[in-house]
Amino acid sequence: MNQISNRVQALAPSQTLAMSQKSAELKAQGIDVINLSVGEPDFSTPDHIKDAAKKAIDDNFTFYTPVPGYMSLRKAISQKLKEENGVEFAPEQIVVSGGAKQSLCNVVLSVINPGDEVVIPTPAWVSYVEMVNLAGGKSVEVRATIENDFKITPAQLEAALTERTRLIMFNSPCNPTGSVYTRNELQALVDVLARYPQVLVMSDEIYEHINFTGEFASMASFPEIADRVCLINGVSKAYAMTGWRIGFLAAPLWLARATSKLQSQYTSGASSIAQKAAEAAYTGSQECVGHMREAFERRRDLIVGLARTVPGWKVNVPQGAFYLFPEVSACLGKRYGDTVIETDSDLAMYLLQNAHVATVAGSAFCLPGYLRLSYATADEKIVEAIERIRVALEQLV
Repeated sequence: MNQISNRVQALAPSQTLAMSQKSAELKAQGIDVINLSVGEPDFSTPDHIKDAAKKAIDDNFTFYTPVPGYMSLRKAISQKLKEENGVEFAPEQIVVSGGAKQSLCNVVLSVINPGDEVVIPTPAWVSYVEMVNLAGGKSVEVRATIENDFKITPAQLEAALTERTRLIMFNSPCNPTGSVYTRNELQALVDVLARYPQVLVMSDEIYEHINFTGEFASMASFPEIADRVCLINGVSKAYAMTGWRIGFLAAPLWLARATSKLQSQYTSGASSIAQKAAEAAYTGSQECVGHMREAFERRRDLIVGLARTVPGWKVNVPQGAFYLFPEVSACLGKRYGDTVIETDSDLAMYLLQNAHVATVAGSAFCLPGYLRLSYATADEKIVEAIERIRVALEQLV
């Protein structure tokens, strides 16, 4: 018997993970694939964080953890938010989960009922829409393009909000575009949201520290909406801790309690060892964060310069994260032998099979006609990847 629930059948598979898997399969065949599809720092977790995890094992932190996380970690997060972001969240308002993805999904499942509308500025991370689908909600996409650096305007936001809107899922610095909203740009959006008190604001700030503008403003720092902002963050990107699976939400107390209740029934508390490592990340030296950010900025400059020489590509300068999101529609409709490159997904597959470079189609992020390239890899691989792409595109007619 193969009986799959309707909710699972309705979900689309993650295209980022799918491309990474296809890349791995080609590598297993001995093919030299450069993987620009994965959103993962290529750095190792800093030693002082690994040492804290080893000590946690020796100190027997090997038992079940409290559902919302160790109080010591939640206090460290609360202090970090106060000192770095200028926002006040008590430890009781913080829930630690198995990665920021779980924190995001916890919020959506806790507040969205069937038919509720969720505003999503697009392009957006692949899982946002699917999380809303899982909850039975309706995604309302607000589209931005490369012409305005992939940032939505207050007028666009106003037009998308209705009496049925329950949540907005906001992300800056943004995956997949690397766009970073300035404080003034956020203020203009906040002025709109202030007129819709029923709308919860989810602010995904996981790329906070991979930011090349010298400024970061949290949605939770605006007093007009501070009492209805749910802040999402974690250690995966800033501290190169993707495999440790620790994220958190900081939210109004009623929502923190609801998400903790939900989490208690399907995963319980996050890993004890990983939590102690995360605590060391937040309370220890932040020098490693700066070093990685400098490397990402250098790679950003490298890939932007190279990509601007690729015929048919339109490229902006991302201000954060570690992604380039070029507009590639000029490459569509072309042929390679008997194969027509009709869509951005076709183009991504063509580049994987012929250039041996893994990318992700923009349609996965709700914006067809683009590709996402991760530059979280070595400089020489970036240079080689763009050259391979150029050669492959020159073969199209």
